[in-house]
Amino acid sequence: MISAAGDSIRQACKVMLGDDASRKAWSYDELMKSINPWSQLQKVSVLLATMVFLTSCSSLVNNATSQLANNLSTAILGSSDVDTVREAIPAYLVLIDSLVLGDKPSPDLLLAAADLNGAFASLVDARRSAGLSAKALNYAKDGACLKSTKLCGLSEMSFEDFSGRVAEIQGEDLDPAFALAAAWTGWIQANSSDWEAVGQLARVKALMSRILALKDDYDAGRAHLYMGGLETVLPASMGGNPEKGRLHFEKAVDYSEGKFLMAQVIYAEQYAKLVFDQALHDELLQGVIAANPIAPNLTLINTLAQERAAELLAESDDYF
Repeated sequence: MISAAGDSIRQACKVMLGDDASRKAWSYDELMKSINPWSQLQKVSVLLATMVFLTSCSSLVNNATSQLANNLSTAILGSSDVDTVREAIPAYLVLIDSLVLGDKPSPDLLLAAADLNGAFASLVDARRSAGLSAKALNYAKDGACLKSTKLCGLSEMSFEDFSGRVAEIQGEDLDPAFALAAAWTGWIQANSSDWEAVGQLARVKALMSRILALKDDYDAGRAHLYMGGLETVLPASMGGNPEKGRLHFEKAVDYSEGKFLMAQVIYAEQYAKLVFDQALHDELLQGVIAANPIAPNLTLINTLAQERAAELLAESDDYF
């Protein structure tokens, strides 16, 4: 399966990249800004869509294991063919892990591996999910540390020292800090029954809060989407803050100008279901289904959002 998938992807890359493989390319950090950070099903497909082609096509371009040609990223993120994207998941999970085994993997490659492993974690059983999310977090820690020494050892130090270090994060640290916070969140989500893992929520929230303090509209509202998720991991009776989460979700929707349909889906799934607000839940999801999914760099994720919205609506009466 790996060989067949690899041959198909390589041929597609050659066609889309053409002979001039050195023309303008996006960095991994720029590409990842088009990707949803929180929901399990949706995050899987789009992350894998980009990372499948990132890892395969980068093998065809010298010194470009963490870059992707602009026309390729546009083609993938603008696609509505979800099934084709999903079929390549297992082969390229192995591929990107193998690339990390090099003597000196680049920080961008490590962060790519973190995202791919973290995304795939939501497709497997709980035991495998815990292992994959732990691997993703380790990759993210290593990659973020190589990007900025301010991000080294954040999970090992005391909370007082952690808070001081986070306060030192500046604009140039935003992208690796966000990647680390995303992987950390995924690890907590995969280990939500472990109170030791849940106890690290305060660190992740502090890190994401610093990102928002430096740039409130970071990544067109994606950071607010994560914060909304973090605030609604637990109900209010167990330490969560659903209403604060609601404000973050609303900002995520506003900053994306309503074009990023997954924000409404996660708002409905994480908040409306938590507080048993069926009217809001159904209104958000009906709006997603009625919307036009075609948008630059968002067509694939919006298509997935509409699929998930339909599933949630079908379950609405039974849940509420």
